[in-house]
Amino acid sequence: MVINYTLAEVADRIGANVRGDAACTVTGLNTLREARAGELSFLANPAYRQYLDSTSATAVILHPSFADDYAGNALITDNPYLGYARATPLFDCAPILPTGVHPSSVVAVSAKIDGTASIGPLAVVGERVVIGAGSCIGAGAVIGDDSTIGADCHIAANVSISHGIVIGDGVTIHSGAVIGADGFGFAQHEGRWVKIHQLGSVVIGNHVEIGACTTVDRGALGNTVIEDGVILDNHVQIAHNVQIGENTAMASYAGVAGSTVVGKNCIFAARAGSVGHVTLCDGVHLTAAAVLTKSLKEPGSYSSGTMFSKTKDWKKSAVRFNQLDELASRIRKLEKKL
Repeated sequence: MVINYTLAEVADRIGANVRGDAACTVTGLNTLREARAGELSFLANPAYRQYLDSTSATAVILHPSFADDYAGNALITDNPYLGYARATPLFDCAPILPTGVHPSSVVAVSAKIDGTASIGPLAVVGERVVIGAGSCIGAGAVIGDDSTIGADCHIAANVSISHGIVIGDGVTIHSGAVIGADGFGFAQHEGRWVKIHQLGSVVIGNHVEIGACTTVDRGALGNTVIEDGVILDNHVQIAHNVQIGENTAMASYAGVAGSTVVGKNCIFAARAGSVGHVTLCDGVHLTAAAVLTKSLKEPGSYSSGTMFSKTKDWKKSAVRFNQLDELASRIRKLEKKL
């Protein structure tokens, strides 16, 4: 597959201004350090400014503040990282499934599949499933009975979507993800666990992206809800009846316990998590490995855990953690005496 764009064409796609030869062509996208002649690059992080002088890129996406530092062809934009993001689809060589139903797939007679959709090899599409225009179901994916998938969705190979799941338009779900497995619900009786059957569903909005091996559990009674624009990294766990607000992002190994409500535009850094039955307002940022144990009503950045240090120093601090209550009590007594 030959990819060839003029700088004028790229500039039009990413909303940038061309400085230099607008008719010059680029055939790929690469980092400043690794770019070769014929490739487009970008400078978004000032830490990589050192490579601007030596890059072999044919053109570079730049902020106006760096424009005078580079003599070559440039695409000038106020947000080079956004420009880079908008340029990536132009150079994406991922294979596209042919339209239609592969003969090795198993598709229920009652399923309604748009004529422009693609069903890959060995995929299974259950009874009364609805799949919208332009959507692709990858090899080995399973779509359970009574589920609905909107238009222009990409369900990658070996994704499992359980019964009765609702997925909006423009959703991407990567390989190994499981949508609609039973939530972790059990009652105790005489020392044994009694399963609580999960009777709800999962409702996913538009333009959501769900990473590889991420799991979104179905609700116990009501639904687990993932609103528009949410992005979930690989290996994220969303428990039953969780609600995640628009444009919230969660990095790898983040986890949200049952019936938690997460507001809009929140960020969970890697390994951040929340206990169940709490509410986060809009605009909360949990830093890496933070654990939320109560509801939050004010936006901002929150952290927990201890700082990184050498093991011997950390062990000393860990011993002192257990002494804090005693120390606080002694300080109060001293304050009373004073």
